[in-house]
Amino acid sequence: MKMQWSLILSILFAIIIAVFAILNIESVQVNYLFGKAHLPLILVILFTALLGAAISGFMAMFRSIHANRQINELKKEMTAKEILIASQQNEIAALQHLVDPQNIDTIEGEM
Repeated sequence: MKMQWSLILSILFAIIIAVFAILNIESVQVNYLFGKAHLPLILVILFTALLGAAISGFMAMFRSIHANRQINELKKEMTAKEILIASQQNEIAALQHLVDPQNIDTIEGEM
């Protein structure tokens, strides 16, 4: 359901940007680091919106990759700790078997 709302809001935002861009079609001067150019304002608006979306997408992708790496590291750590716990439980069971009163009679009888 969350993805559906996200998609609906994205489409609504894209429509608002498109309408805003269509209403602003006059030519404007754009100053770059290496020069100047006269471009229609619609292109400037659409380009900056697409650039912003691309940057947001890349940032979300990098966060997702980082989170997945962290999840994998935590899974490995959890598996190692589960193995340690299992071995310690086996040691405890073996020690309890030695200390069990029924075994004491058997051990004394063998001596």
